[in-house]
Amino acid sequence: MNQALTLSALQQGTLHLEGQFIYGSNYTFMVLCQHSGETLKAVYKPLRGERPLPDFPTGTLAQREVAAYKVSEALGWGLVPPTIFRVKGASMGPGSLQLFVDHDPERHYFNFNQKQRIHLPRVMLFDILINNADRKAGHILISQEGQLFLIDHGLSFHTEDKLRTVVWDHAGQRIPPELCLDLARVVPEASPGGSLFSALQPHLQPDEIAALQTRGQALLDRGQFPLPPEDRRAYPWPLV
Repeated sequence: MNQALTLSALQQGTLHLEGQFIYGSNYTFMVLCQHSGETLKAVYKPLRGERPLPDFPTGTLAQREVAAYKVSEALGWGLVPPTIFRVKGASMGPGSLQLFVDHDPERHYFNFNQKQRIHLPRVMLFDILINNADRKAGHILISQEGQLFLIDHGLSFHTEDKLRTVVWDHAGQRIPPELCLDLARVVPEASPGGSLFSALQPHLQPDEIAALQTRGQALLDRGQFPLPPEDRRAYPWPLV
């Protein structure tokens, strides 16, 4: 099923609750999504299941999941599985719905082979851009077909620097030119009236979109990956 059909199925399909993921702070469910004779597995994160946090506005984490998908698509990187915000038809009310990636949970960042590690500059740049506060090793998946995907972006897009990630492999190194070209194409579109701004506006506050653009421009101006901060914790916990 192509991506457009997948998004349509996620948005319009009939959902059947299959079970709950037991790890994680917020309620997360596996659902079956049936549409036009097709059945998809999807991950459902309802707003009602979000645990209040002191630094992120309550009831916004599911929208940040969708925003991460929108940024990945704008860059043309295909890092985030198709993700939509579902308002109706879900048992626990509005929330994010993301295509489930069939993968081996024992394969993650800490045991990637060299072929898989080739993708890490893009992963690192993406997390810096969206200000991901929780990039654990287990949030980087390799599908059964060998494609790399990133999941769990609810703690992203804060206006303050909160980057916490296990992926610091390229800290201090130059950003690859082809990734800079993608950034240079997309960053201006985060301005009001731009295509990325329009895509993110339903999911983020204007100051959060402006902060995204500021981070992107800083990366372009500097031309290199930042070093881990020394004044705060730079890694998530647990690491996997």
